[in-house]
Amino acid sequence: MLDININNKLQMMKNIKRFSTISLIGLVLLVFTSCEDNSEIFSISAPEAPILAGLNFTDLQLDPVNTNNPAVTLNWNEADYGQQAAVNYAIQFSRDDVFTVPVTAATVTGTSSITLSVSEINAAAGNAGLNPFEWKPIYVRVMASLGTQNNNTVASNTIQFNVYPFFNYVFDDYYLVGDATAPGWNNNSNNPALFRDENDSNVYYYTGFWAGNGHFKVLETKGLWQPQWGTNDGSTVEGNPGTGSSDPERFPYGGGNGIPAGFYTFSINFATKTFTFDPFNASGITSPASLTMQGSSTGNIAMNALAHDGHIWYANSVRLTPGDVAFVSDTGAIWGSSSSFSGVASDGGGAIPVIVEDDYDVWFNDLTGRYILIPLNL
Repeated sequence: MLDININNKLQMMKNIKRFSTISLIGLVLLVFTSCEDNSEIFSISAPEAPILAGLNFTDLQLDPVNTNNPAVTLNWNEADYGQQAAVNYAIQFSRDDVFTVPVTAATVTGTSSITLSVSEINAAAGNAGLNPFEWKPIYVRVMASLGTQNNNTVASNTIQFNVYPFFNYVFDDYYLVGDATAPGWNNNSNNPALFRDENDSNVYYYTGFWAGNGHFKVLETKGLWQPQWGTNDGSTVEGNPGTGSSDPERFPYGGGNGIPAGFYTFSINFATKTFTFDPFNASGITSPASLTMQGSSTGNIAMNALAHDGHIWYANSVRLTPGDVAFVSDTGAIWGSSSSFSGVASDGGGAIPVIVEDDYDVWFNDLTGRYILIPLNL
């Protein structure tokens, strides 16, 4: 019995040694095998550029109503890199044929055709620097490249057509109504406009004099009671339509005696549905005796001071052409800024750019320097 156990143990030790030897040999072979480089080198030849097909029209007038409709279909022969690879294509527009400032309207991969909508062509034309409501040539090319880093780029031939862009006014405008404000509860009586923040189009302000024992609401369209905005709790903005199916309560909140007469700043954020209404110290701020809007966009236009509040100035339905304007006081102060449509002007702050021709309602606040130019037909 003892001999049998000894023999069994000797046999197990031999098996262990044999297994260890085989494992070691396998490990060495695995190391040598893993060190061999079986990868293939991906090489490309000098690429052949894509060839962009011509169009069957020369003039394209863009429709400002049906902006999602197809406008242009571009077709091209694919670029040849000498390898089977998915090629990236960038559709570029420019106002000149050397593409000094190229604008990429769209990108596709592995295809040789694309259809661009009216809004996409209009955006490309605007970004390329073409003015709205003018016939101008625009140039198109396709840029081919490889990989996520867009390497080995090569440009197609250039084609050209004439385009008549429209202007897409993307902002909302808002107006005051209520017995704390100049028009009272008349929704179509030269209602003062809120001044839009130049950096955040969801935020609006109004700083000025508010009549005592009054309230107010905010309208989106003069002459219409809806949409209208107010508050039902004194802190949250409510709208009809917008947040509810019935008209909200008035700002600052509810009934009672309303606002004590004085100067306040009202701010409203339509994204967060919040507002503030805070006292404003207007002491020591003197309004100019007269204010004129001047610049290359117009002849001299006299601004009118709001009788309710001599610090708020306006000019209704004035024709402005592409160019610039500034607000000039009787003392020679020239108030301006570099921001179009709305912003904060300062004396010596430059000229306010007017980028599209239209009839405008213009408002200026000499307490804060805020201004807003509201196009009436865009």
